Amino acid sequence: MGAAIEEIDFLARSNHRVGVLEELTAGVRERRELRAATGASTPTMSRILSDFEDRRWVVRDGPTYELTPLGEFVAERFLDFREAMEIERKLRDVWQWLPREMEGFSVDLFADAVVSYPGPGYPYEPIERLTHLIEGTTRMRGFDSIVFKSINNETVCQAVLDGMELEYVYSPTALEQTFAWNPERVMEAASCEHCRVYVHDALPDRSRCGLGIVDDRAGICCHDPETGALTAVIDTDDPAAREWAISTFERVRDEARPVEPQASETLVSSDPHS
Repeated sequence: MGAAIEEIDFLARSNHRVGVLEELTAGVRERRELRAATGASTPTMSRILSDFEDRRWVVRDGPTYELTPLGEFVAERFLDFREAMEIERKLRDVWQWLPREMEGFSVDLFADAVVSYPGPGYPYEPIERLTHLIEGTTRMRGFDSIVFKSINNETVCQAVLDGMELEYVYSPTALEQTFAWNPERVMEAASCEHCRVYVHDALPDRSRCGLGIVDDRAGICCHDPETGALTAVIDTDDPAAREWAISTFERVRDEARPVEPQASETLVSSDPHS
């Protein structure tokens, strides 16, 4: 174990070593090309290549260097680990809200995600990010058990009235409270042909997060299990993440019950403020 950690440390504590290893994964390189790509000085490059040759990670053929199969193995594993740690660092503050019940979820699907999380003295970043995503799409699909802020509810209603296609699955409580927010406004949007609302009694991760899909992005809406407040939005344009999100949504939608116009009217008429 000690020797292995020493080798990891050998690579990790030098950006130039990592840069040379990464550059050589693309193919054969001359020494001058490696210096230009990494910014290493001539003496530094000489030491790096000598150290790599001693470890049997590279072979030299005249002015060029190439990874050996052993070097390829080291490069692949090390660079994968570096990427994993970059993802971990990005998601560290929101890990407790990530899905655990949505089949097929993996953090590497959100490696390139935008994480909107309240900063010191400014708690509105996730709310504004969600509004931005809704305003910029022609179609929105998703499910959640929370009631969004008034600004987000209004953004959804206005977008639907402007022609955005909406398919959304609510928990029973979230559905009732969404209608209670503004019964007439919600009913106006829900009555549009391109708006389809569903209710599901046991949404996956209902106390932790929901899922949203817009034209070219997939997102996770994280919320506080006690207050229901939106705590973070994590969204990405990664095709694999969007494919996973669509299949997850379709599975949940197929388990849900459509809310017919008559049921919507009942929710409106039963609201004490209507």
